[in-house]
Amino acid sequence: MKIVIGYPPLNSDKGIPLLSQNRQFQYFKKPTYIYPVVPATAATLLKNAGYEVIWKDCIAEGWSLDTFYAFIKEQKPDIIAFETKTPVVNEHWKIINELKRRTRDVLHKALADARQSSVAGEGGVAIVLFGDHVTALPEESFQHSQVDFVLTGGDYDFLLLNLCNALRDRGLSAIDHRLSTKLEPGIYYREGDTIKNTGKFQLNHNLDTLPPIDRDLTNWKLYAYENGNYKRTPGTYIMSSRDCWWGKCTFCSWPTLYDTFRSRSVENVLDEVGILIEKYGVKEIMDDSGSFPIGEWLKDFCEGMIARGFNRKINFDANMRFGALSGAEYRLMKRAGFRLLLFGIESANQKTLDRINKNVKVEQIIESCKLARQCGLYPHITIMFGYPWETYEDAQNTLKFGQWLLKKGYAYTMQATVVIPYPGSPLFKECKTNSWLKTLDWQRYDMKEPVMNSPIPDEKIMRLVQSLYSIALNPEFIFNKLLSITSVEDVAFFLRVAPRVFGHIFDFKHKSGKCAQCSGN
Repeated sequence: MKIVIGYPPLNSDKGIPLLSQNRQFQYFKKPTYIYPVVPATAATLLKNAGYEVIWKDCIAEGWSLDTFYAFIKEQKPDIIAFETKTPVVNEHWKIINELKRRTRDVLHKALADARQSSVAGEGGVAIVLFGDHVTALPEESFQHSQVDFVLTGGDYDFLLLNLCNALRDRGLSAIDHRLSTKLEPGIYYREGDTIKNTGKFQLNHNLDTLPPIDRDLTNWKLYAYENGNYKRTPGTYIMSSRDCWWGKCTFCSWPTLYDTFRSRSVENVLDEVGILIEKYGVKEIMDDSGSFPIGEWLKDFCEGMIARGFNRKINFDANMRFGALSGAEYRLMKRAGFRLLLFGIESANQKTLDRINKNVKVEQIIESCKLARQCGLYPHITIMFGYPWETYEDAQNTLKFGQWLLKKGYAYTMQATVVIPYPGSPLFKECKTNSWLKTLDWQRYDMKEPVMNSPIPDEKIMRLVQSLYSIALNPEFIFNKLLSITSVEDVAFFLRVAPRVFGHIFDFKHKSGKCAQCSGN
């Protein structure tokens, strides 16, 4: 069996879609590519199981749809699998239907036998979707496209292998009870005109059984340079855990994928770090666990990084939560090679922090930022605007708070976005209950506009986002950045990321154009 896994083209004048390994979907004017850890793990699992696997990320490679369709026609795969997200699922449905049209009666004609319900229906190639959106709304894609399988939950690497093994054992023949009994929970599929599933997905897989990712197979260098978080390149991503040990923030859709927190063993992760250093020459690693493990796990990991000498060879970055660590832990992380820590502020208003269940106090935000910087680490903060219950004064308070942290040097870098209630998140459910949603047109959930009703006009919300990025023009901010330069490497980093910062001002220009006049404020 030949399997294509990756991302089909999404050509848009909005910019480059951050579809892979991203919890908050955005379009960026400046190309940014994030290494998709779980799809890459799926590709590695399939290859190790003896399948012919083709990794094809058309977004990162800049392919057009015509080139992609020609490639599929030439390769004649049995299965095409890719991740989808809310703002692009409509486009993916169109691509699926076009793939079915183009491959009908061309690929695997034996599968189109009208006397049986084949794996690919009458389309010739079986198409598999996975990701947070289809986990929240699995049956929707069957209603709007000719997709054959939907994998729910975050362990879709394990599920895709299970599905392919079941199909191989059945000779890619009819879906029936004999096939479905071999499928793990969490898989949706067609049986004639009926949509069936194998039950609620279960996150009971042992993450230590996963092989080291074949980064050559998955063309890792496509993602190794065009990423503003990397100070040193080439860089890449890993995941020590799936996903966040808190996992209760109401705006986040990833608890839909991972409702149980699990970590790989410390030794298993250290072994992967060693492979990335020795085999691939990686100089910076971003661990994309929703929140990096803490406690004894963190202590053992840091001590292992030091004992193996990895701390002298790479920078290590991770997601962290405010108030989770002591000064001693921050200092140990610094010794272990940690550089950038990503923290989610989301709002400077305590009522909002409580309402979105962040489990943090504003005072802890300040304390954690200061403490991390004192220990030689660099906090990257994320902030959101457009909560339905916040006034303009509330939002301005958040803006001023973020600007203050950046100007004083307590925060090193930042990301500002519009709050988007993705399906599957508690915030989306709250929006449905309170009639806050302006639209259910998923294409508009792309951060180019607010989709929730708010007392703040849309153009003012977008201006708030732009204003936070405009801190890059503030003299005090610039002065502190100049003071932080200690090497030629620092200079190269600032020169590389500066265009991205200014690009974000235009990434969040209100689509009506009303905000263009204020983009420099």
